[in-house]
Amino acid sequence: MTGTVDEAEQAPEDNPYGPYLTLDRRHWAALAATRPADLDEGTLERLRGIGDPTDASEVREVYLPLTELISLYTERTGDLFSASHEFLGLSGQRTPFVIGVAGSVAVGKSTTSRLLAELLRRMPGAPRVDLVTTDGFLYPNDTLAELGLLERKGYPESYNRRALLQFVMDVKSGAPEVTAPVYSHFAYDILPDERITVSHPDILIIEGLNVLQPARRRSDGTTGLAVSDFFDFSVFVDAASTDVRNWYVNRFLHLRQTAFQDPDSYFARYGALSEPDAIETAKGIWDAINGPNLELNIRPTRGRATAILRKGPNHQVSWVRIRKV
Repeated sequence: MTGTVDEAEQAPEDNPYGPYLTLDRRHWAALAATRPADLDEGTLERLRGIGDPTDASEVREVYLPLTELISLYTERTGDLFSASHEFLGLSGQRTPFVIGVAGSVAVGKSTTSRLLAELLRRMPGAPRVDLVTTDGFLYPNDTLAELGLLERKGYPESYNRRALLQFVMDVKSGAPEVTAPVYSHFAYDILPDERITVSHPDILIIEGLNVLQPARRRSDGTTGLAVSDFFDFSVFVDAASTDVRNWYVNRFLHLRQTAFQDPDSYFARYGALSEPDAIETAKGIWDAINGPNLELNIRPTRGRATAILRKGPNHQVSWVRIRKV
């Protein structure tokens, strides 16, 4: 493995009666089958997010065991689908296996999602895997401004949760084609004339900040459905808040020298900042928006995940927690 013992966080001890089993990286890596993770450097470069150091060792020791575990869940879920349909006298095609991936801004959940999609496609049988981010279900900026939510973009209330829930329900119920809106990070808004289409994949990965949010309580005290009610497996990518804040600042500095230089970018105004001013700006955005969202809304959903990947300061996974009950 590429991380040193000093760099890695120690795995916490488990409560023997708690819902999770925690494995340090060495024990987790040993669970992987002998099948090689044949991702070349070009593929890894394409899948990695900004500032993410994920390499072949990380794939082999962290993501390959996770892919193997998800493959087991997929197989057993398929067996249950077949057995229950036979018992009930039903026919019909098996519906997609749905995976949720949650975590903070800048924690690396997009890299995790893309890696899982790529590795799952290479599993025996070459399943069809689609990946959809919940960014497309943010309200357009004009709507957020009308609702007074533009400065709370990424908070649960900034999403069209009804549309997101309907999308996942339609996919999970086996609809032949389901469409979703498209979000542009360059424009920082929904693209009104674009849609993506999901056509009955074997596996669908839903990635987003708040995908593990529980159902909201209605005014009469009842609760409805949550997106996570339709997940067959879920992953929470976790790290210490101070580490994620540092990664966010570093990403902001990288974008200041790249995407923010484009005059058509929504964030072009940041391209001319000096490095000290850019650092202070990034810290201010984190402390006002992303940090509170992590602490108030995102991290509290961690205990709802099937698997938790805990990263250390070096951005590498130190230990893994798997739900056992």
